[in-house]
Amino acid sequence: MAEAITIRGVTKHYSEGSTQTLALAGVDMSVSRGELVLMMGPSGSGKTTLLSIMGCILRPTSGQVLLQGQDVTAMDESRLPGVRLKHIGFVFQGFNLFPTLTAGENVELSLKLKGARTKAAKDEAQRLLGLVGLGEEYDAYPADISGGQKQRVAIARAVAGSPGVILADEPTAALDSQSGKAVVEMMRTLARKQNRAVVIVTHDSRLTEYADRIVRIEDGRIAQTTA
Repeated sequence: MAEAITIRGVTKHYSEGSTQTLALAGVDMSVSRGELVLMMGPSGSGKTTLLSIMGCILRPTSGQVLLQGQDVTAMDESRLPGVRLKHIGFVFQGFNLFPTLTAGENVELSLKLKGARTKAAKDEAQRLLGLVGLGEEYDAYPADISGGQKQRVAIARAVAGSPGVILADEPTAALDSQSGKAVVEMMRTLARKQNRAVVIVTHDSRLTEYADRIVRIEDGRIAQTTA
């Protein structure tokens, strides 16, 4: 399988005045297309920091980040939004849907940002909502659908434009067990049937049965990797 993300010797320090906090300490990790990887560990262990570095939201203090084979470590800040738009889909715990847009319009917006024309964006948004089982909810507003449905809209939006990498931060934390199971099953399908690299940060031990690998992080280091 082709590597979609490669992390080499990544460290991350946060500074506040004269105080420095070490968030990541020499992390090496790779994720391939077709693979679903869970990152687990205690709060403050560095999971979300590592996910943010993978997603080109944070820069590492040192080390190297390769995304789809492209070195993004020292890339000019002005180029990073385009890299994220093309290569990465994000799924968040809080859904991050626009409340004044319908489910369909939320997905359409992502496609338009990637250059799709209005008619093509609408047709593709309808197709993607159908894939996540929400074809009948195109005109529904976020306030009128359940948490599980909101997260499925967020997944449809994340995969719009066919990014090779899907990054999710606690995507099931706000969901009941049945909705959470449906969401992670959907994300496993994205990895295996659509050949995406999927990385999920989670505290939810119920998700472990769906993972190809589980990476446990403690004190900014990879403590254990299990298949």
